Amino acid sequence: MDHPHITEFGSDRYLEKIARSQTAGAQIASPPPPPPPAAAVTQSPFILPLRGSNLAESEELVVKAGEAKRVEKKGFLGFRKFHPKTASSAAPFPESLERLPSHEPPTRQSLPFDQHFQRLPNELQVEIIASLPLSDILNLRLASRSMHILISLNEAPIARYHLDHHVPAYAKRLYPLKQGAPINFHYLCGIWHRLHVAAKLSYLMCEWISKELFLRNTEEKKREFAPQRERMRRRLIPLLFTIFHFFETYRELHLKYLAENNGKGLAKEPYTVNPIETQIMNMYDDRTLLRVHEVFPLVISSFCRRLRPPSYVGRVERSLRGYLREKPPDEVHVAILCIGGLREVERIWEVKGYNTRRAAVDEWYNAITRDPIEPEPKKRRGMLGGLKRKKSSLAVGKGNAVDTQSSNSRAVGEAGTANGNAFHNFIFNTSLSAGVPMSPVPKEQLKTLLPDLPVLQKIWLETAEAMILERKIVERPSDIRRNAHIFTDLIREDGVEDEDQWWYGTVAPESVRPNLEAIEEDALE
Repeated sequence: MDHPHITEFGSDRYLEKIARSQTAGAQIASPPPPPPPAAAVTQSPFILPLRGSNLAESEELVVKAGEAKRVEKKGFLGFRKFHPKTASSAAPFPESLERLPSHEPPTRQSLPFDQHFQRLPNELQVEIIASLPLSDILNLRLASRSMHILISLNEAPIARYHLDHHVPAYAKRLYPLKQGAPINFHYLCGIWHRLHVAAKLSYLMCEWISKELFLRNTEEKKREFAPQRERMRRRLIPLLFTIFHFFETYRELHLKYLAENNGKGLAKEPYTVNPIETQIMNMYDDRTLLRVHEVFPLVISSFCRRLRPPSYVGRVERSLRGYLREKPPDEVHVAILCIGGLREVERIWEVKGYNTRRAAVDEWYNAITRDPIEPEPKKRRGMLGGLKRKKSSLAVGKGNAVDTQSSNSRAVGEAGTANGNAFHNFIFNTSLSAGVPMSPVPKEQLKTLLPDLPVLQKIWLETAEAMILERKIVERPSDIRRNAHIFTDLIREDGVEDEDQWWYGTVAPESVRPNLEAIEEDALE
């Protein structure tokens, strides 16, 4: 018979040879031991060859250990008997076996995720980061300097991945990437900002419409109306996104028109349809123009009703309830829509309580109409009144030191930029430093824009209806859905798949809609 080490280790033939050699050695050394009881656990016959001793010595030691265990017998009342002769005659455990290494499999220590991630190539790291939500990617830029540089250097592929997989088709149609402009985080975050405003305002409008117009006040009625409310919310999101685009573009083109005509606006020009609105509506296709025109009066009327007292009985009841302020004038509504946009509409809508909401409107309007008051510098007087306090040379020295330090820091920053300091450029010259959509307008431009704003009842409606009839989208003005037909069209069950195909380019996944968990936690009044 071949020696066990000749056969491949761990094979069936190897185990069979080991078992045969153990059986033969046990038959020569002593008769076989009695079978163990049923409760005892049977030991495996597989014994690895021990380094530093041959197989015969290891088998002899195993046999002697078995005989020593069998010598122990139970005495009276179940106590074990101890035989000193047997214990002293037992062979000592060889010192070579004590030094043998353990043959147990080593435990694998798992590394933390960050170390695994750092060992990956940069291409795989960018692919993993691009699959994260946009908010997580922006937060990762604050984790470490290396992560900030990695994301900033690969800004274009990350933004392109989100544009291809998470941005709906109607958003890319209204805000196409300009020719030659890079795909960066500012362009992507701008679209997501508008989407979030449209989704949040759609949720707030649906809650108000279901409560005030459909009279779904109890919990049972709200549960029954939940599917219709969800369909209405889904249909309003792209329409409100288009209205956001209309007011944002209107403010931009109106300021440009005033700058080109030396401050002479539309209020002093005769026109049949608003030329600025006509220029904006030419960007919309027939279906989008018609759908937004049908919903536009609902958006304006719901916002106006949000800014007037909830009770319509009379002044006595309003005074008892504490609603002392009347609704704001129309020019305030126009300023909020044309200067603040839907972002300001959504912010004011969220304010709870009529008096608080009305105060927020007045505060915002006063901030854009009044010039900021500069506080007068306080005159410092000495202890004796008229005597002036002399400046110490120490204070002058400190001021000079601060000026010197600031000039040195500017010099260092300019030198770092000139020398190609990448980290300095990534922090202070990122694309996100351009600002949010519809940022505040300077005071000089507001002075010329506020008097030239249109009338509330003429925004969008006259120009859009004239263009719809000119394009022959409908045959007669009576074919345009109005009032109750709008609500029926918003909550109907059929046509959802066709609208998703039109608005989103495919069946709308959950990822193209902004997260509304934080919105649903806010309870309306």
